[in-house]
Amino acid sequence: MAWAYVDGGADGLVTLTDNREAFRRWRLRQRILTGITKPVLSTTMAQTGIDLPIALAPTGIIGIAHWRADIAAARGAEAAGTRHVLSTGSSYTLEEVGEATEQNHWFQLYPYGDRQKVGELLDRAAAAGFTALFVTVDVPVRGNREGERHAGMEVPPTLTPKRVLDVAAHPAWWWNLLRHKRVSPIHYGVGKRSLSTAVEAVRQQDRYMQSDLNWDDLAWMRDHWKGPLYVKGVLDPEDAVRAVVGIGADGVVVSNHGGRQLDSALGTLDALPAIVETLGGRGEVLLDGGIRRGTDVLIALALGAKGVFVGRPYAYALAAAGERGVTDVLNILREDMVRSMILMGCPDVGQLDRSWVLPAPVTV
Repeated sequence: MAWAYVDGGADGLVTLTDNREAFRRWRLRQRILTGITKPVLSTTMAQTGIDLPIALAPTGIIGIAHWRADIAAARGAEAAGTRHVLSTGSSYTLEEVGEATEQNHWFQLYPYGDRQKVGELLDRAAAAGFTALFVTVDVPVRGNREGERHAGMEVPPTLTPKRVLDVAAHPAWWWNLLRHKRVSPIHYGVGKRSLSTAVEAVRQQDRYMQSDLNWDDLAWMRDHWKGPLYVKGVLDPEDAVRAVVGIGADGVVVSNHGGRQLDSALGTLDALPAIVETLGGRGEVLLDGGIRRGTDVLIALALGAKGVFVGRPYAYALAAAGERGVTDVLNILREDMVRSMILMGCPDVGQLDRSWVLPAPVTV
């Protein structure tokens, strides 16, 4: 069940697959004899200086991968010189993550259908030291994640003899689940942490989904939140302009929720160039979806992204090795980028633009 939740996507996995395949349609330009030995990776995202142009995407109920969950993710990101976006559906509260970390981190909001509750949550985020807000707008309803249903990852979970045996084969995971009970979306709190309240919290999350979310709601959030605000889940250039120019958002995150919502929507890298061109520098453009290697990061930056988010890679690393695993996977991406930039002859991620990428040759 845990694997199906972390790894899966919606319907026929068309969009999930396109998120990866889109990177294959581009090639990096290579310049020789440049003498580059120490390329610069540092940049700014969400008005925060970071050591590499990669941050951790918000991931709900990540406690299913490791009981330290969001705290391990945020601390692992800090150790690598970057930041984590805490999900509204996190396994730890805003205050717990704020107290456990030394740097400012960022908060992702799933808009409730209740402005009072949203306002209270935003005030808590600001008080806990979260400096940027990412409003997710592509989940008016939950996507059709067939793989999760087939694995029994339903509400409530469906347990069959085969699934019970599967759980029994992972005693450490089961022990931590029972001991720490960090599997529910805690900001939809329904009282004391337990397995039964975890199921109720997920039900509550579904009830709070704002299927009628509109631009007026986003404008209200912009007025309420005093720090940088980004709209996450944008694939259309006109929507990007309306978010930045019309509403006053500081930028957008080109994202399709990791292929977990509308299947057959554009892959994020395919959507990126038109959004960058149409915005014309009027807002920060970030990308989420499909990043697996340092070369993917470089391609995204060359096509106009200011930075990228990774989700599944750090979730896998978190499951394997907790906080250290999160730092390790970010350092793997860093090493990928350094090596590739030396080979390309590119001295600084800030210099990456369309001149550094070429369309892949068309094969017949």
